[in-house]
Amino acid sequence: MTETPDKAPPDPERHLTQTTRRQAAYLRKKARANREKGLIIVNTGTGKGKTTAALGLAFRALGQDLRVGIVQFIKGAIPTGEAALVKQLNLPIDMFTLGDGFTWNTQNREQDVATALQAWEQAVALLHDPAYDLIILDELNIVLRYGYLPLETVLEALRQKRDMLHVVITGRHANKALVELADLVTEMKPVKHPYKAGIRAQKGVEF
Repeated sequence: MTETPDKAPPDPERHLTQTTRRQAAYLRKKARANREKGLIIVNTGTGKGKTTAALGLAFRALGQDLRVGIVQFIKGAIPTGEAALVKQLNLPIDMFTLGDGFTWNTQNREQDVATALQAWEQAVALLHDPAYDLIILDELNIVLRYGYLPLETVLEALRQKRDMLHVVITGRHANKALVELADLVTEMKPVKHPYKAGIRAQKGVEF
């Protein structure tokens, strides 16, 4: 077996030229970004990590003394680590887990619609409350996909939000109209998943 020789160290002058160009490009972009606004952020896609990313943003917001509210639309049947941590540490996050669990388990559309409406009422209350700086609407995309809430009602509420309020929406299959309205959209794409190898959901990772 032949060994691959180590790459030669980069030429110092070339490295300086490249980093100088990157710095100049960054400064130009930074100069153009000269206004502030509350962002509508959508985490979607079939890969894992949508809610995880939203919760990471919640903790970042806490570090900046922002007030955070979370409404979970689907989750609720299984206790989650995030809800437990908020309670254990008495974190200043107002968390409302109002779902009944996966829709394939409830198998009751009328119940799912009623639960979604209840969660949406709580979400609207948070959207209208000037005390909040960041609101996470977890799995709202799923609720919209199944038609449990009127899409236009949700879009209009987002259009009417306060200018500096950040709203994060998670869930697979984000509606195209919501994607167009959003300021930041991230699509999670799966590369590998333990389910395909017969590995069940792990405590502390999936819930």
